[in-house]
Amino acid sequence: MNLVAWMIVASEIGFWVFIILGLVTRYFLRLEKLGLFFLALTPVIDLLLLITTSIDLYRGATATKAHAIAAIYIGVSVAFGKSMIKWADEHFLYYVMKKGPKPQKRYGFDYAKHYFKSWGQHVIAYIIGSIFLQGLIYFINDPSRTQVLGDFWKLWSLILGIDFLIAISNFIWPKKAKAQ
Repeated sequence: MNLVAWMIVASEIGFWVFIILGLVTRYFLRLEKLGLFFLALTPVIDLLLLITTSIDLYRGATATKAHAIAAIYIGVSVAFGKSMIKWADEHFLYYVMKKGPKPQKRYGFDYAKHYFKSWGQHVIAYIIGSIFLQGLIYFINDPSRTQVLGDFWKLWSLILGIDFLIAISNFIWPKKAKAQ
């Protein structure tokens, strides 16, 4: 596994470590500002991954799947980061601290609206990730070194379209609550 692949793994671990640190600091230690500081460090992880990926390619590496996944990871992290932190906060508060309302399960039209909003976040992630993917292709300007980036972009475009169809299908065939 190359440096960028390890950096992706470290980024994902670091993301959740900072979230857990932020929540533990906020709720157990009651240090609201320090907890917020830890939560605010999550974008720094994305920046480090972007720098690592860019330097690796700038130094002449041929783009690999790891480089493409790094660009996608950054887009997803930026687009979904706030909602992931909110999700973690709600679940931590209810299941660990035994406070606050139980996180609700969504069904029917409410689920369809929520999923469609999530698809909107997917579009934002796609735009951000595409900027990185296409930017790397443009700046490297060597198709033999960037083929995999273009291939991943095409695959992600297809996945975004499939996700749109799923989002629309939730309005046509709404998710039903499980029978008790």
